[in-house]
Formats: sequence, C-alpha cells, structure tokens
Amino acid sequence: MKKSIYINGLGSISSQKTYDNTHFLNEVIHYNNTVLPAVSPNYKDYIVPSKARRMANGVKMGITAAKIALKNANHPTINAIITGTGMGCIIDTEKFVGSIIDNDEQYLTPTPFIQSTHNTVGGQIAIDINCKGYNFTYVQASNSFESALLDASLQLELNEAETILVGGIDELSDHSIKIHKKINHIKNAATASNQLLNSTTKGAIFGEGANFFVLSNKRQDSTYAKLLGTSMHNTLKKEHLNEVLIAFLSAHNLTLENLDSVVLGYNGDVEFDSFYNTFTSLLKAHTGILYYKHLIGEYHTASAFALYTASQLIRHQQTPEDIIKRKSLKTKQSIILLYNQYRGEHHSFTLLKSCE
Repeated sequence: MKKSIYINGLGSISSQKTYDNTHFLNEVIHYNNTVLPAVSPNYKDYIVPSKARRMANGVKMGITAAKIALKNANHPTINAIITGTGMGCIIDTEKFVGSIIDNDEQYLTPTPFIQSTHNTVGGQIAIDINCKGYNFTYVQASNSFESALLDASLQLELNEAETILVGGIDELSDHSIKIHKKINHIKNAATASNQLLNSTTKGAIFGEGANFFVLSNKRQDSTYAKLLGTSMHNTLKKEHLNEVLIAFLSAHNLTLENLDSVVLGYNGDVEFDSFYNTFTSLLKAHTGILYYKHLIGEYHTASAFALYTASQLIRHQQTPEDIIKRKSLKTKQSIILLYNQYRGEHHSFTLLKSCE
C-alpha cells in the first residue's frame, strides 16, 4: 500500500510578506516594475549576524525559510534535506568571476567561490540544524523544485526517511537581470503586477524567493495537506495537454470532475501564457482558477510558491481575492492541482488533497 505524504510545515520568503505564517496574503503588495525583489524579514532573528554578513541574499533567504518551516512543524528531527534551484548562488558566482577579470586571475578571495556552488544553501541549512543525513540539490531549470519534491516523495514512500526538508530557492542578480532583459525574457517596460493577466507583450516580470516544506509520512496537528504526487515533462505540446492531464489524474483515481481549484503559473508572457489558456479550457465549470506570479515574479523555482499557496488554501479554506482568476463553485477546497511551465518547456503537475 502506498504511504501517505503530508506537508507538516512551510516557510516562505517572497516579494510578499509571506515570512509571517500567522496570516496568508492579507496585505498584498502591488508592484509596477519589471523585477520584484524579495521582502526580507529581520534576518537577525534567524541567523547569527556575524555569519549573515558573509552570506549572499539567496543563502539568507533559504536558511530563514527553512527555519520558519521547521518552527511551523514544531521542530521535528530532519532525516534529509533536498533543495532545488535554477541558478544557485548566482550573486557570489558573479563576484568571483568579476574578481578573476578585475585582478587578472591573481590574489583572488576564495569566499565567493566557496559560496557560489548550487548546493551552498542545502549545506548551510544542514550545518545550522546539525543534520548529517542525505543532502542533495537538483538543478533542473524550472523543474528543479519538482525534482526535489519527487526525490523526497520516493524516499518517504520507501521508508528511507521519515521527515524531509524540501525547498526551492533562487535569487536575483544584476548581471542575470541584464541578460534576461537583453533576450526579452524580462519585459522591457514596467508592468502593473495586478494587471499582469491583461499583458499583451512578450517577457515576464522576474522575482526571487525561497520556499521550504517539511514533508513526512506521519500526520500531525500542524499538517496542511496531503501530497498525492508530482509529474514532470521536459517538452509538451498544447494539443497533448488533455491526455497528459487525464492520465495524471487517473493515476491517482481522480477525474477532472474532482478538481476544486487549479493553481497556474501565468506570468504575463503573451507568447507562452497560451499554454494555461489551453489548460483552463479543459476544466469543468465549477473548478476555480488561481494564479500567483503577479505577486512574486517569475524564477526557476517559483512553482514552490504555488505549493505554498495551495497548502495554505487547503488548511485555512480561505482564498485571497488577489489570486482568483475564476472563483471555485465548490464550498470546500479539497483537491487542488498545480500546473507550471516556463517558455513552453519544463511542464509540471502537482496534486494536493485535504487530510479529511
């Protein structure tokens, strides 16, 4: 018999004030820009200041989001830490490469190099919470977080671990922003975030953030939802969305009729949001349609925020108006499906269910 997997705690650092788990999007920040920086908590509350000074923003976000998740789950013993990231600690990478050029490859400071690897966040979290177990980082572009989620799910189902910390983390950097603007992946003109669905231009608004989750095969008082499964597709044509969706739901003994809401990764790119329009055309009339990237921007592990959103919705049964594209006709949100893709590639489906 397949073991159940529960989301027992979560922590989020994003372009909204999500670091406070006492409420969920009660005060939404609206932006008019092309890049949305994360709203940081007081890092002194989570990281020793002498250590924080030497950390890049992405590392601080990751450690803090992880600690918030652990506190939210009542500080369980963690058997493994699995992270996903698209660009890793890119700020330190840029610092090190810049110093190579500026100093003619001599007298280099090693710190940026040591902290520039993609697994820096996972390693720093392990040191901080004294976890000596399995520690792995996935770098699979916009499927990075889902790869980490799938790994954790398999380990829990096979009893290789009892409680796992899983997260997605990506940070903004000046150089990467310039490159994405140059190739039109970021919009050329400032866009009002609350009007993103009406965008008629190419490119997205970009962001950064860290979202961590405590997964376990044991339910507890802090449990948010049950994770039924996740599926990834590197490439997927629009005309095949229907059969892939039906097959994914069928694998979990569900149909389109069972979906109470879907959480979609609309990012305002007129060229690729059509995937979501095709997807929504398949849904039943009672199924709610929700979106979130107008709140946090686009980045490789932005889909982790979708899991955070769906988990909050299932536990608290309250849907903030700012994320509703079409209101659900169901009185209770029991089954929620997440669908994300980036520029027509790296498609992912994740399914959550209430614990009742």
